[in-house]
Amino acid sequence: MYLAALNDSYFFVMRKETEKIFVSLETERKYRALLRAGRNVFQDGTADIRRAFHLALDAGDNAVSLYGQPTLDFGLDLALIAVEELGLRKPSVLASLLYHFVSSGAVKLEQVQTCFGEKVAVITGELAGISGISVNDPVHQAENFRNMLLSMVTDINVILIKLGERLKLMRIMDTFPEKERYPFASDTFYLFAPLAHRLGLYNIKSEMEDRSLKQIQPEAYNSITRKLAETTAKRNRFIKEFIQPIHDELSRQEFDFSIKARLKSVYSIYNKMVKQRIDFEEVYDLFAIRVILNSEQHREKSDCWHVYSVVTDFYQPNPLRMRDWISVPKSNGYESLHTTVVGPEGRWVEVQIRTARMDEIAEKGLAAHWKYKGGQAGEDMERLLEQIRESLDSPDTEMSERLDNMKLNLYSKEIFVFTPKGDLRKLPVGATVLDFAFDIHSGIGAICVGAKVNGKNVPIRHVLQNGDRVEITTFKNQKPSADWLSVVVTSKARNRIKALLKDEEHKISEQGREILARRFKNWKLTLDDNALKIIQKLYKVKTYTEVFALAVDDKLDFPAIKEAVSTAEREEKQKLPEKIDEQAVGKLARPLTEKGGERDFISIDGKTGGWDYKLAKCCNPVHGDRIFAFVTINEGVKIHRENCPNAKQMAEKFGYRILEAHWVDSEQSSLYQADLWVTGYDEIGVVNRLTDIISKEMNTPIRSISLQTNDGIFEGTISVLVKDTNYLDTLINRMKKVKGTINAYR
Repeated sequence: MYLAALNDSYFFVMRKETEKIFVSLETERKYRALLRAGRNVFQDGTADIRRAFHLALDAGDNAVSLYGQPTLDFGLDLALIAVEELGLRKPSVLASLLYHFVSSGAVKLEQVQTCFGEKVAVITGELAGISGISVNDPVHQAENFRNMLLSMVTDINVILIKLGERLKLMRIMDTFPEKERYPFASDTFYLFAPLAHRLGLYNIKSEMEDRSLKQIQPEAYNSITRKLAETTAKRNRFIKEFIQPIHDELSRQEFDFSIKARLKSVYSIYNKMVKQRIDFEEVYDLFAIRVILNSEQHREKSDCWHVYSVVTDFYQPNPLRMRDWISVPKSNGYESLHTTVVGPEGRWVEVQIRTARMDEIAEKGLAAHWKYKGGQAGEDMERLLEQIRESLDSPDTEMSERLDNMKLNLYSKEIFVFTPKGDLRKLPVGATVLDFAFDIHSGIGAICVGAKVNGKNVPIRHVLQNGDRVEITTFKNQKPSADWLSVVVTSKARNRIKALLKDEEHKISEQGREILARRFKNWKLTLDDNALKIIQKLYKVKTYTEVFALAVDDKLDFPAIKEAVSTAEREEKQKLPEKIDEQAVGKLARPLTEKGGERDFISIDGKTGGWDYKLAKCCNPVHGDRIFAFVTINEGVKIHRENCPNAKQMAEKFGYRILEAHWVDSEQSSLYQADLWVTGYDEIGVVNRLTDIISKEMNTPIRSISLQTNDGIFEGTISVLVKDTNYLDTLINRMKKVKGTINAYR
């Protein structure tokens, strides 16, 4: 048998001396491409591919057209996707090529089994068995999806090939009748793309989403693709500038590597614009930089971390955006090291670091994962398929539960449980009923007393299993306790419990303080720090909060407290007063006072250094604030704001030390520190926009930044230097208008 060209339109296959079968040059091209791909992948050569091709030719083109293409051409395309994009093994590739011929009856399944063995026949038979299912009718999409998943009972390769076929159809969807495109794209988006994601087929999932968006939201798709094209040159310059120092340093250290930029999918950009309500120009992470290493497997982890150190030597990383999926891979086998750094022009850039092996798994999902499992792959596949069969054999299990129960990786770190309404919730292995309650809602978690799991009552400590159906039991008088922290494993639940305990602690403190304040008022004693310290010492507790809790629980001996505090006050009065007498105060303040008026007052002109006076750090007064002066024992005179937290205590105890103070205009331009409290949404770019407003637009020096993130919200202080309160008010108003900022105040 051999191939030979025949004029410009056809070539022929010589089977016998007297028999010639003609096929198109397009078919020849696809066949040659499949042979080349097979030679690169299959160790035992491409003889079986040739036999399968000849079997299809012998069958004749009974089904003249399939989705507008000759059946043989469609089969060759699908087989090429199976080997190149899905990384499937030879049985799946042969089944991809032949199954439409089996569906049409042109080839008998027995022929397939005789020629290629039982494995190929099983996959081909399953594919042929579901080939007649329509996926163009959105009304029946759930049932179609269910039937498609049932095909996995025998072999998971069937579902992988069906995903490849759906991808092929999406690529030629422009040839479909217009009325069929929208429902077909909807099925792809809602059913097939999520399944591809679960199997780790990220490239296929992204392409399905993009092609679906093109049909479902054509205006948005065209707008984004147009803007991406318009910004290509600028983006490429930025990428080149970003990559260059990393490339040079890795080359100097003799790494075997490649660096490429991965553009964010059109749908991902669209989804971010919709969710965050931003324009295309505000999407800063349009691409990611990927560093791929050719490392030996025992050096993979150390090499990846070494490259991470090189990247962060050049660019400042965001610790909140660090993702280590090398130490703990994702449940579908994905391994990579991700970090987000500040690149040129202050732009955030995601950097992905992985090896060639990891990259192939990321591109081809489970198929590549099995490839690298080595000799154990057969046993793992059998265990995987057995779990899938058990899941699908249960007649009363709903479809969403069946999808969840599929352990698509034997070493999964996640479980999936369901609400009473059938909504799916993802939790880590070891999660408890209490974790689930807080995952539903913080208010539910706060009053959770247990649950019904699969109809049985269980306590909050009960560890959930994959596929459990959970109904939370609540009691309105339930309150969180510190013991709950040992019950939960998720950070969300732990953070919410800590917040609830703090709230409860604050309420108890307020109630306890009020109880003590009433008692002290009746005794005509002062409830101050000294009194609280006496109670602390009396009951051997470490904090005021514990004192207040004892008061709320009615565990204080009030007569004993009254006697202890009264005795301490009497002893205090017998001591020499630790104070500066009024004459000394006058002498110390006199050099700073104005003369000739009815009252002495201190003039503040901005000179905060030297021996005369200082600005108090407890309230950081700024030019324009209402202020007063306070004469200290050892540190001279200090200037405080009138609303200083310590003002009331100073006035009550040491009123004779307080002097009036006023700001006066001065030609000297002085700057004053102001601490601003800021809260906002934890999104890339928010803090960057805030600092741009402060330092670039308002030209305001920043002394320090201290921010924390919790449950998607950041909060903390930004210390700045300003010239007066008017300037400070303007700055705060500008900060409040920054997108993503919730509040800003002094």
